[in-house]
Amino acid sequence: MDDIRVSFKSRLAAGEQLLGTMITLPTAAVAEIMVELGYEWLFLDGEHGPLESAELTAILQAVARRVACIVRVPALDEVAIKKVLDLGASGIIVPQINTAAQAADAVRFARYAPAGVRGVGLARAHGYGLNFQEYVESANDEISVIVQAEHADAVENIGQIVAVDGVDAVLLGPYDLAASLGKMGQVDDPAVTAAIEQITLACQAANIPLGIFGVSVNAIRPYIERGYSLLVGGTDTIFLASAGAAMLKDLR
Repeated sequence: MDDIRVSFKSRLAAGEQLLGTMITLPTAAVAEIMVELGYEWLFLDGEHGPLESAELTAILQAVARRVACIVRVPALDEVAIKKVLDLGASGIIVPQINTAAQAADAVRFARYAPAGVRGVGLARAHGYGLNFQEYVESANDEISVIVQAEHADAVENIGQIVAVDGVDAVLLGPYDLAASLGKMGQVDDPAVTAAIEQITLACQAANIPLGIFGVSVNAIRPYIERGYSLLVGGTDTIFLASAGAAMLKDLR
């Protein structure tokens, strides 16, 4: 049993507030700093950033025994999901889940047989073979599967998506959602807010935890008030840029 994975998944299911931030830079020291600051989990972005297997491995080696590291994979892909879980991630975030069938595939790819089709190997997650039996017997119950609702199609199908057994949370993607509705960057447009409301109500009716990313406290706070509990506040690059810009401004 892995206490980090179990704690994250149980707190997620209980609707406890989980404060995380997004790691995009391929440097383990950055992740270590965020953990030292007190963030309770890390969103490792393998979709948009430069993080590949070697960089993810280094980050996981540095901090995965201290906080849950959830990796966003590039797409709904069996090999991509298997790889990051074999590296020792506590769970996955899968982008652009627009149908119940896609949500079911995300769960299947993350589960060993008979619950799924995850390939069996010997990797870091298994203690390079030393903890193989313990890991394969517990992983299905401990790995978190988080799907992103970030498209108009996901809104249309959200009731069926949240009914899929094994989906542990839904992470709202407001900017991609707005773009799919023809409202690029207009996350406060009535059409976008109505879609967000539909996702929110469907998840709450199904008792599925909700997550949100925001670049500022003000962007996140309204979602906290609506009951969102899986929180992603800022990114490493935003923190670096904003602090650097503030000091430069003050020095000038």
